Formats: sequence, C-alpha cells, structure tokens
Amino acid sequence: MTAEEIFANKKPDFARLAAHGFTQEEGVWTTHVRIVDDLVLVVTIFSDGKVRAEILDPAFGEPYTQHLVAEAAGEFVGRVREAYERELCAIADGCFMQDAFREQIADRLFAFAREKYGEAPEFLWEGYPDTAVLRRQDTRKWYAVMMCVERSKLSLAGTGKVEVADVRADPAGLPNLIDGARILPGWHMNKKHWVTVLLDGTVPFEEAVTLIEKSRLLAKK
Repeated sequence: MTAEEIFANKKPDFARLAAHGFTQEEGVWTTHVRIVDDLVLVVTIFSDGKVRAEILDPAFGEPYTQHLVAEAAGEFVGRVREAYERELCAIADGCFMQDAFREQIADRLFAFAREKYGEAPEFLWEGYPDTAVLRRQDTRKWYAVMMCVERSKLSLAGTGKVEVADVRADPAGLPNLIDGARILPGWHMNKKHWVTVLLDGTVPFEEAVTLIEKSRLLAKK
C-alpha cells in the first residue's frame, strides 16, 4: 500500500501526534523511525493535513525508493515494504481520524467530546464510513450517532446529504424540542427517546453541545 492509500479519507488529530513521537516546528510535524537495518522512515505531516513519507538511506545520503516499485522483489525489499506499511498504518490508526464529515460543527463536537470526556468518535461499520458514534466510557452506551443522510429521507427540502447527530432526549420534552426543521424525530432510532439534530449550521454549536451533554447524562442510566 502507498502512503496515499493508507491516509485516504483521514485527517490528523494534532493533539495526539506528540505522544506518537512527532515533534513540531513552525506548524510542521515530523517523526523519524528506524525500520530495517539503517534505513529511516521520515513522516512529515503538514498543517493542511497532507502527509509525506519517505525512506532515507544514511549510508548513501539519499532516499530509498525500491519499496515503491511494484516489480521490485527480494527478501530485503520485502522487509522494507512490510515495515513501511506497518509503521504508516500505526500512525494512521493512532494519530488520525476518519474524514467523513465536512461540516465544521461535526468536527467541533468530536473535539468537544474528546477534550471534555476523553471520548473519541468510533467508526464501527466499514461499509458506512460516514457514520460514527460517541459513547460513555463507563456505561458503554451511545449518546450520539453522527451520520450523513439524504435530505429527502428526512423530509427536508433540497437534494444531497446533510450531516446530522442522533442524540438521546427526555421523552417528556420531545414535543417542545422537535420543530421539524432543525430538530427532527430520531432517524433510525427509537423516536420516543432520540431526536435528530441538523449539523449544517441551522442549530448553533452551543445548542448542539447542550443537546450532546444532556444526551450523555441520559446514557448514564
């Protein structure tokens, strides 16, 4: 696999890079990992999320590229190729997030949950990369399901998909909460206990945070 394939549809979580051995200078993060013999894998992550990975051969003072040649064979290049992919996959798993959500509010909600509760989004279904859940660490119950849903399926005007969050809500307060335009009955969830919140800007971030926090409290039971 190439670096482009490994990091496709992913974006860096810059807060986790230092713990994985990266150092920062002027907004650019870099790590050096010795892989096979004296070869060194250098991974650079730029502020826009782009990743550059190259292998340096100190003995010759130049890059080693045989692992990128599909026709290249042999025991040594095989070891290098395996180590290259293994290290990059570890970085992708440990320092990157799925980049399925384009709305800023979704990213801000993920950051809020991580910073306040230490709970990161979980992408549980390989066939649905644009669906993620937030769950309490103690009860393991979900308190938010982030999805991209066709607007027509939600009886909304317009075409294309809209990003939404399904959150828990107190059944007694549902009639006053659901307005049919910004907050809807729970999509694919129990409509007596869940609502769907639009994440396209119609619901302000602060209001979305309040709904997330209330949902998390309900997931404590």
